[in-house]
Amino acid sequence: MIKRMSLMLIIVGIIFGGIFGFISFKGRMIKEFISSQGEPVHTVSTTPAQHLEWLPKMETIGSLQAFQGANVSPEVPGIVEEIYFKQGDKVKLGEPLLKLRAQDELAKLAALKATAQLNRITYNRNLAQFNVNAISKQTLDIDKANLDVALAHVDEQQALVNKKLIRAPLTGQLGIRLVDVGQYLEAGAAISTLQALDTLFVDFFLPQQAISKVSTGQKVTLISDAYQTALFTGEITVINPKVDTNTRNVQIRATLKNPNHKLLPGMYVTVNIATGNVQRFITLPRTAIIYNTFGASVYRVDSNSQDKTSKSKLIAKQQLVTTGDTRGDQIAILSGIKEGETIVTTGQIKLRNGSPVTIDNSVSPSNDANPELKDQ
Repeated sequence: MIKRMSLMLIIVGIIFGGIFGFISFKGRMIKEFISSQGEPVHTVSTTPAQHLEWLPKMETIGSLQAFQGANVSPEVPGIVEEIYFKQGDKVKLGEPLLKLRAQDELAKLAALKATAQLNRITYNRNLAQFNVNAISKQTLDIDKANLDVALAHVDEQQALVNKKLIRAPLTGQLGIRLVDVGQYLEAGAAISTLQALDTLFVDFFLPQQAISKVSTGQKVTLISDAYQTALFTGEITVINPKVDTNTRNVQIRATLKNPNHKLLPGMYVTVNIATGNVQRFITLPRTAIIYNTFGASVYRVDSNSQDKTSKSKLIAKQQLVTTGDTRGDQIAILSGIKEGETIVTTGQIKLRNGSPVTIDNSVSPSNDANPELKDQ
């Protein structure tokens, strides 16, 4: 019985030993096969590093304001009796726009004028009597005061009547009409907007570190996404003499001509301010840069002429770089690479230092310093 158990254990041990041995042998053979194949070749896109001339500039977002603009509204309440303008009309300073009902005010004005006329007659009669010493100087003074008060009341009422006719406060273009005939208006209720569009202001902010780089009279260029191929120019006219204590930014205003009325108040624009002379930089697409905790780097493609067994003669070498300003899809490289070197622009995520690569530039990332927005 003991012999049979010993024999069975030996047989079981041989079987399991064979199984484990086969698994170990299989794993070793697979490892050797993979090692013999070498590292897989990765497909990447590349671009040559080249110099471009850049004009140093600062870029920010600004808001357009009318040189003159107002929401037209009455100073006094009343019911709209007549409307003299059409929506979108161009009007001149002082042109009538709207009339409020003024019958009550006109009737009161007539009564005050009659009172003033009576006071004038009384004053003139007493003046004649005073000249012949028929009345005292005190009586004449009282008559003169009554006349002055009556005339003041007439002027006050006339001013109220005049306010019932609303005139254009400036020369410009009207917007959408916000009232109708017969509508009751409160004082200050807007009837339309009126904007002078021939000249516009653009207001923007810059950090306090940039104050030394800007001055009044300096040229600026504006880009609006409403006119993607158009450049608008202006010049800085005001630099706010106070820095915002919350943001440490300074507000700056530039003025530009707008003869075709393409730009409208309230629009936002991209403001570019030239801050120096033209400089030459090596530039790359932004996608070429890899950012890590130790800094920025790129992969440079070199020839692997020393490795005779490699299936690819190109390898990727990681190189630390110092980056500068950005323009559109491009970024300036201040140090780390030389002009003419081939730099990987896509596919870096699968690379490591020394990885073999093959180049396919059939699809490359955008590399435009001034890309245009396109509707999808």
